[in-house]
Amino acid sequence: MGKTLLRLSTVICAALIVLGAAPSGRTQDPGQDPNLQNQNQPQPTQPQDQNQPQYQNQDLPQDQNQPQDQSQPQDQNQNPNVGQAASGNYQPYTADQLDNLLSPIALYPDPLLAQVLVAATFPDQVEEAARSVRSSGQNGIDDQSWDVSVKSVAHYPTVIEMMADKIDWTTSLGQAYVNQSTDVSTSVQRLRHMARKVGNLQTTPQQEVLENGNYLAITPLQPQFLYVPIYDPLICYYRRPYWGPAISFGVGFPIGAWLNLDFRWGFGGGFGGVFYTGWRPWGGWNGGWLVRSRPFIRENNFYINNRYNSIRVNRAVINRSVNVNNLSGYNYIHRNVTYHNVQVNNVRVNRVSNVRVNSVQNNRVNVNNRTLNRNINTNNSRVNDFRGRDTTVNRQPNANLQSRGGTNNFNRPSPQQERSAQQSAPHAFGRSEGNFDSKYSSQRGQQSRQEMSRSAGREESHGGGTRGESRGGGRRP
Repeated sequence: MGKTLLRLSTVICAALIVLGAAPSGRTQDPGQDPNLQNQNQPQPTQPQDQNQPQYQNQDLPQDQNQPQDQSQPQDQNQNPNVGQAASGNYQPYTADQLDNLLSPIALYPDPLLAQVLVAATFPDQVEEAARSVRSSGQNGIDDQSWDVSVKSVAHYPTVIEMMADKIDWTTSLGQAYVNQSTDVSTSVQRLRHMARKVGNLQTTPQQEVLENGNYLAITPLQPQFLYVPIYDPLICYYRRPYWGPAISFGVGFPIGAWLNLDFRWGFGGGFGGVFYTGWRPWGGWNGGWLVRSRPFIRENNFYINNRYNSIRVNRAVINRSVNVNNLSGYNYIHRNVTYHNVQVNNVRVNRVSNVRVNSVQNNRVNVNNRTLNRNINTNNSRVNDFRGRDTTVNRQPNANLQSRGGTNNFNRPSPQQERSAQQSAPHAFGRSEGNFDSKYSSQRGQQSRQEMSRSAGREESHGGGTRGESRGGGRRP
């Protein structure tokens, strides 16, 4: 009995030990552990303000090698992987290069300048818009499928024409705006201060120059018309010309609902950038032109729409090659600037698109022309067929002739077969018709005509007197 109780107590103690150790060795559900749960759960992201400007704080020095904020919405028609893959080795524009590129437009009124920067990211649409304006004027601009910024600039013919004529400059400007919007904004302010310092940037009856701290704004002064400034960058940023004002103006263009963008220069702690106004006065120090022009604007959904709260740019513009030699013509501010980085970007673009500019492949020069390349498949092995030269070498005689729709020359009979066929055929003009010689017949005809002319001359020389006597001799009875 005692041994039985001893064994029972031993079993009970062992069971208690096992039950007491089980909780410490049990695997805990990670969903019940707050630490593990916080690690596996994705962190909440801060909602982005749709009205937040695109530029970063401009009071801070910008590092050229630092990647820029690319918060602009992406084009929905663009492959999202194309821009990201190509922008990995993108070589940014330097401050001197941006000064040269922006010098022709830095003194434009802010509402127009904002539209030009965004429209420059759509160079193909800019060229199409310029052709439309040249042929049809302002008719039908609002009904086009272009980006709203391109349609806006198309209302100013001199500007859209300039952008289309200088398409390499336009493309470079769009590339800089997509990747370096802060640097572009800083360059505009730097150039305006240069013109202001020499006395060439002043308020005129056409435009108003406003200053707030270190920021300069240019806005239309007339409530119904915007005047595009005309100036020489080689002079306007350095000295006063002796013949008169450095900036002149042509005819005024209407201010319409299409001018739906503006700059927030120095607003809200020093940042600035392009933003959509919606033609609602926003209370900024440079927003007075909206108040003046608002009563004359006809609202429409083409340009005043909430979908424009997020400004759309075409990021694929960085995948377009630029003629570097054409950019050197814009060295108005910094004369000794080169554009080797643009050449590097061209090589990167050609590598991504598997197209080598001026390379000879399969006996042809491969040209990086978007208009031509989109109509043909350059990767097709038969791309050189039917290009105006004999490509029948090393081919089967009857290959693909039916598909070409041409004459099957390989099935023609031999000359002996043709002559035998002619001899066996019925002869309407005798059996000698197959031996007709056109050259011999032509010579015989020419010889016959010469003989006839000579015989006619002999008859006229011998019978002239007789005819004359019969006409003029003797009296009539």
